[in-house]
Order: sequence, then C-alpha cells, then structure tokens
Amino acid sequence: MKFISWNVNGIRACLNKGFADFFKQVDADIFCMQETKCQPGQVDLEFEGYKSYWNSAERKGYSGTAVFTKKEPLHVTYGIGIEEHDKEGRVITLEFEKFYMVTIYTPNAKRELERLDYRMIWEDEIRKYLLKLNESKPVIMCGDLNVAHEEIDLKNPKSNRGNAGFTDEEREKMTELLNAGFTDSFRYLYPDKTDSYSWWSYMGHAREKNIGWRIDYFITSKDIEKYIKQAMIYPEVMGSDHCPVGLEIEEDKI
Repeated sequence: MKFISWNVNGIRACLNKGFADFFKQVDADIFCMQETKCQPGQVDLEFEGYKSYWNSAERKGYSGTAVFTKKEPLHVTYGIGIEEHDKEGRVITLEFEKFYMVTIYTPNAKRELERLDYRMIWEDEIRKYLLKLNESKPVIMCGDLNVAHEEIDLKNPKSNRGNAGFTDEEREKMTELLNAGFTDSFRYLYPDKTDSYSWWSYMGHAREKNIGWRIDYFITSKDIEKYIKQAMIYPEVMGSDHCPVGLEIEEDKI
C-alpha cells in the first residue's frame, strides 16, 4: 500500500505547478496534503477513483489539510476534539479496518519562537491523541511536523540550533513521541542517510544547492515497523517549497 504526504503551500498555487501530473503519476492509495490554504468552495479538485476529505482553518488562506483515498474509510474525524487546536484545520484522521491514517500539519514555532509555548502544548496533546488511537489499532501518521529531529536531518545544524524547527524543546518532543511507541519510517530504513531533505528556503538558491531540512515525515506505530517496505523522498518534484514524501507498507500483514 502506497502513501504520499505533501505540504503543498497553497493547493491553488500548486495546481498551476504540476500538482495533478504528480498525483496521477505517483498513483498513491492515500494522498495527504498539508497547508492547503483554502476554504470550502475555493478549489474544485477531484480525482477519479478517490474520495476526498478537507479540513480548513477558520482563518482564510491559512493552514488546512486534505486527504484523497482510494479506499473508503470506516470513519473520518477532523481535529482532535480540542477547540484551541482544531480551529486551524491541522488534523484529519481516517479509520480503516486495520489501521488509522492521520495527517498532521504541526504549528510552526515562528521567528523569535513566539509560538513555541503553544507548540509544546500541541505536541503533548497530539501525542496523547495518537497513543489513544494506538490502543485499538496501529497508526500511520504523516505530515509537515515542522521539526528536524537530529543533526543529520538538516544541512546546517550548528548555525540553526535554537531556531524554529530545531530548538532543543521541539526535538525533545519528537524524541518523546518516538519513545512512546512510534517509528520514523525514513530513519528506520536509512539511519545514516545524509542530504535527504523535504523543505528548502526560497532564499539563496537553497534548493538548487540542497541546503535543506527534513521536516516531513511518515511515522508508524512501532509494532508495524517491520512491515515498512519503502520510505521515499521526491526532491525532484517542484510546486512547493516542500517536496512530497512517501511510504510503502505491507498492509496485508498488519
């Protein structure tokens, strides 16, 4: 079973930059998006053979998530049941027979770390939410988690230490999540792989020079990590400052 996740940084803009071509070519069973930046009715996007589910932020042109799936879920939940977090449209959960699929767009701590305190609360609530789901069936979670977990996950760790996305606090929350019973699928398969990034600044030809960060993830419940077949990054796919990432898993063995 193939999963794709992509922070499209505005689906309406991304549609003009080849989004549909990649969507059709990659032929995912489940395709998740973050930072859609649109309200209901602002984009008419459907693909034959897929059901789609959208969660928009209250604020226009901000945040938002979406999921396209070939397989119809048993149940769909928007948000995590906490108003403070749910108004920004950052989480969609699809329940299937054998697993939960969760797409997440984690809040950015922002410059001057003005949102770091909120981010810490968010991380704790998300971890509790995922652990609750994991009590009943395995979880596959993906999204722009806005953190480079280890030094290997960004080009310039020393100069970025303490910056949003690479603070000790954010990295520790990712460690807490993994220690609670989850697996970073890419690092599970490629523990030492360097220069593998999913986001590049628009400044200074960063993408051209591959001065990037790996902040987009597929995280699975630890008890299904052995069924991970592939973890992919698609740096050649343009259309956003992020590139898509992917996961292939042996669903029949879950």
